[in-house]
Amino acid sequence: MAKKRKKPFRRFLFTVAVVLIVIIVAVAVWYFYLRDGAPLKEPETSTPPPAELQSGELSIHFLELGNKYAGDSTLVKCGDTELLIDAGSRSGSAQTIGDYIDDYCTDGVLEYVIATHAHQDHIAAFVGTKSAPGIFERFECKTIIDFSRTNATSNIYNDYVAEREKEVAEGAKHYTALECWKEENGAARTYTLGENVQFQILYQCYYEERSSDENNYSVCILLTQGNYHYLFTGDLEKEGEESLVNSNDLPVCKVFKGGHHGSPTSTNDILLKEIQPEYVCICCCAGSPEYTEINDNTFPSQAMIDRVARYTKNIFVTTLATEIDLKDQKWGYTSMNGNIVVHSDGQAFTVEGSNNSTILKDTEWFRENRTWPSYGVQ
Repeated sequence: MAKKRKKPFRRFLFTVAVVLIVIIVAVAVWYFYLRDGAPLKEPETSTPPPAELQSGELSIHFLELGNKYAGDSTLVKCGDTELLIDAGSRSGSAQTIGDYIDDYCTDGVLEYVIATHAHQDHIAAFVGTKSAPGIFERFECKTIIDFSRTNATSNIYNDYVAEREKEVAEGAKHYTALECWKEENGAARTYTLGENVQFQILYQCYYEERSSDENNYSVCILLTQGNYHYLFTGDLEKEGEESLVNSNDLPVCKVFKGGHHGSPTSTNDILLKEIQPEYVCICCCAGSPEYTEINDNTFPSQAMIDRVARYTKNIFVTTLATEIDLKDQKWGYTSMNGNIVVHSDGQAFTVEGSNNSTILKDTEWFRENRTWPSYGVQ
């Protein structure tokens, strides 16, 4: 008797199943690993939380934002009190930032929120997306302090205002930086985070005067822990830095958040001479062509490094651009230091990255793209 042949239809189904499996695997690989030129190793997005902080202990977290773009978001935690400075860089970063905050803020309450200025890379995650609720929606924000002036008319700015006003309607207090400086309408210059830890809103003239550069409207904050000082200037440019220096008695600073992501136009000599930072933490995607194709001017810029080098070699950077394609304006990203975490009890002091704690000048990227000046701190 002749052998019974397999039915052609079964062979067809088997072939279709194999093809579908191959397609599904290929799509998964593209989505999780290769889209937008992203590297095979995604950056770290969370650092294991430390033991519960005491009232006078402080941790400062310079966050990676889950994408290849420059942007700021810094979480300050003192005891069970949290301060969030900015929430960039895109609306979708709300998921990354919110998940990170959840590791440290166990009661769902941010006691203080500061938005330094009205650019997308500093406020977009306050708004969020349909699938990633913004910071204002996801957390109870008790006191909101933001910029006194703006030239912004963008959709993201209008959405930010709308979300902020919803939070105010639910009980949040809202003040501008100028109201804080003048101590008007219930605002104060100085707010206490914990025992011997407070932050102060500093003055600079563009709280009141018009600037053609939105960056100059940035809210400037000095965080103080005993004899340690930590300075945040948003994206303040040279003119704003000059006013900041001339308007305040600035101390020597333990940590400075590098101005404007390490731009060549910020972190100028007039400011550095006053604060003489021991550590500089920069939130950017190192080497990305987001704003310029001139290598020396990509963040963190050679000009900024040349100026900072007189005071410290301790420069840390969150993220690194990879697979750069200038022709098609595509690039991926991975962690450089990752989430940069400063921890201090007022005496013991550490700076650690979730990926590594290598200072910028010792990285392979620096050796290939930057030079350390001969006069720099060795």
